[in-house]
Amino acid sequence: MAGETKHLSGLLPAELEDLTVRLGEKPYRGRQLFEQIHARLATSLDDVSVLPAALRQHLSAQGFSAHGLTISKIQESSDTTVKMGLSTSDGLVVESVLIPMETGAFTQCMSSQAGCALGCAFCMTGMLGWTRNLTAAEIVDQHLLALAGFPERPVKNLVFMGMGEPLLNVDEVVKAIRLLQHERGRNLSPRRITVSTAGIVPGIRRLGQEVDCLLAVSLNAPTQELRAELMPVSRRYPLDELMAALKGFPLPPRRRITFEYVLLPGVNDSPAHARDLVRLLSHIRCKVNLIPFNPFPGSRFARPSDESVDRFLELLAAKQMVATIRRSRGSDILAACGQLAGTKDDA
Repeated sequence: MAGETKHLSGLLPAELEDLTVRLGEKPYRGRQLFEQIHARLATSLDDVSVLPAALRQHLSAQGFSAHGLTISKIQESSDTTVKMGLSTSDGLVVESVLIPMETGAFTQCMSSQAGCALGCAFCMTGMLGWTRNLTAAEIVDQHLLALAGFPERPVKNLVFMGMGEPLLNVDEVVKAIRLLQHERGRNLSPRRITVSTAGIVPGIRRLGQEVDCLLAVSLNAPTQELRAELMPVSRRYPLDELMAALKGFPLPPRRRITFEYVLLPGVNDSPAHARDLVRLLSHIRCKVNLIPFNPFPGSRFARPSDESVDRFLELLAAKQMVATIRRSRGSDILAACGQLAGTKDDA
């Protein structure tokens, strides 16, 4: 395989079969390797004891490793949110967050890029700029290492809402989803994986064609003028073009597109904004997640009051729009929505 990754967690069973055959072993050894990494959560080749020692040594000698990330830093919030700093082999740090749910299980926020190129006005990650895309292995490893490192925290849902714009890395994100959904590995249901986008129209179309998962859209404004001010990506993919793509996105029965709306006091939270939002979304089967802005160092926005957030929710509900408030978790360790900011590894 030309350009083959050396991180085995990023290879599908068929690719691992090809690899083991090339190394003189039977194809089933590749399937065993996939199951050990993805289902048994082996963190190194030394843990894959079902493989012959000679094969493990051969893989190691050729530069293969089980994973492309290692956990470098752990922070735990007062509300039990956990933020993991994960180091790449080239010295970058990406962040992934385990968010507690009322059921006692956890939702994991996944990153798809080191940094972000979009520069949204309300996002700390966007202030850092973009370094590179993550590989499928580096995406999947966030989940596998969380499961291995925190067995007491059952992760039920994955949301691609961490660092980066997933649909600007659509090839690797699609492959990561296929790895996570594979029946020999995590076997995650499409309803357990949500991809959030700032509105990359070609990526939305590809996602709908190539994998089955939930879709969320970071909207944050009900008009093109305001959205372009807050999110420069809206100049490239205007709101009318985005809405047309969303109307064509495949939605099975009882499934909705989620619209994320970060509430910025005095900017996008007036009754007029609520009315415009209802009109904009009236022809799409959807729900709205209202997210009170999470301040970070250098931000120019304030956090809205609970009363103003509740008032905006009431305005939407009065028009029969399905809407909820996403109460932030982990803000004391900069783990809440819009606060992730991995850096170069100092080690």
